[in-house]
Amino acid sequence: MNRKLLILNIALGVGVVYAGFALHSAWVTARGRQARMPGPPPKAPFVAPVAPLPQQPAVLPSTYARSAQNDLFDPSRNPDLPLPEPPKPAPPPVPPPLPAYHGMMDLGDPQGPIALITQPGAPGHEEVHAGEPIGQFKLLTFDRQEMTLEWQGQVIHKRLNEGGSEPARAQAAAVSDGAPAPPPLGIIPGVAPPQQAEAPRQQVQELGPGLQVVDGIRACQPGDTSAPGTVNGGFRKELNPSPMGTQCLWRAVGK
Repeated sequence: MNRKLLILNIALGVGVVYAGFALHSAWVTARGRQARMPGPPPKAPFVAPVAPLPQQPAVLPSTYARSAQNDLFDPSRNPDLPLPEPPKPAPPPVPPPLPAYHGMMDLGDPQGPIALITQPGAPGHEEVHAGEPIGQFKLLTFDRQEMTLEWQGQVIHKRLNEGGSEPARAQAAAVSDGAPAPPPLGIIPGVAPPQQAEAPRQQVQELGPGLQVVDGIRACQPGDTSAPGTVNGGFRKELNPSPMGTQCLWRAVGK
């Protein structure tokens, strides 16, 4: 009987010790979980009250007098501004050195007579028929005394054995001195006969800006066919694509 009680006491002691270790482990786990929990929420920082905006003064009609006289979007409306000087005409183009003409010969060629021409700086001469190019020029006609060349719409007459570089050199010297360039020697004002009929050109109408849409932008007038980029009265013409087609407007320069 005593032996059974001893075994029971030992079993109860082991159970008490195990329960104590289990309770201690649960207590340690609870303390760790509590330590990981967040602390009290932070306090919101102090926000100073917003100061009211200053009150704007009342708008009076007298303040618009200067704006009406000095329109920022159209300087030409101010009578005190000087008018711009008209652009100076561009000097006429200077033709390159003319080829030398040595005469002609007719050997019964089906294409017609042959002109003997030497280009500037080239040795020997070339045999050229009427209508054929010679360097930057085109030979139109020739006879025993002179030949007729065409260069950029200008008709140039060159006589037999006449120097080719003097006319262009004299005209270039006159242009460099600032004096009005005289017409090149041997050049007769006019246009060479066209080789093919040109298509009729549409007459350009520059009507200028129309009614004002917003500040700095004006609408195009009906029938205005001036090219985009044209400047008129301080406004530049623009063509902008839009869902409804092409939008035509005049925008103030510098806006």
